[in-house]
Order: sequence, then C-alpha cells, then structure tokens
Amino acid sequence: MNETYRKLVDLYAGNELPEELNNELEEAAKTDPSLMQDMTSLRQTVETLQNDEFVFTEESYQRVLMKLYARGGHLQTQSPEPNHFQYQLPMSG
Repeated sequence: MNETYRKLVDLYAGNELPEELNNELEEAAKTDPSLMQDMTSLRQTVETLQNDEFVFTEESYQRVLMKLYARGGHLQTQSPEPNHFQYQLPMSG
C-alpha cells in the first residue's frame, strides 16, 4: 500500500478529501485489497459513530477499553497538573 494513500484513509473515512483526491484514492484501492479493506472498514466505523441513533454509553467505553487492554494497549489519561502543584511556597508561621 502506498504510504501517502495510507495516511489519507482517515480523511477519506470522514469525507474530508477533495473530490479529485477522493477519486484518486478509490482508484488506487481497486488494485490494493489492503487499502480497500482499510478504507471500507474505517468509513463504516465513522458513519456508525456519526449516526444519530448511535449512543456511546459508559458500557460502550468500558468494552472498548477492555479490548484495548486485552490486546496489550497501555492507556494513560492526560490531565493537566493542578495549578496548586506548580509552585512550592515557603511556610512561615
């Protein structure tokens, strides 16, 4: 699969590519089954998530999280450090 096309698959899935580039990517996918599979599956996923009937619940989140952990993913949330940890003020009494 061409590296440039691989990088464009996520934009293709969200219908964010210009028509000319979209057509070029679809033509390339006709000769590359791996690219076609990636494009099809990701577009279906994006369409499902954008569907008004789809509700991403806490249960859905937990299922996705457990699958990621089962496949060896190590996720760490990134939250900003509270401001009160920023400076050490001297205590005087």
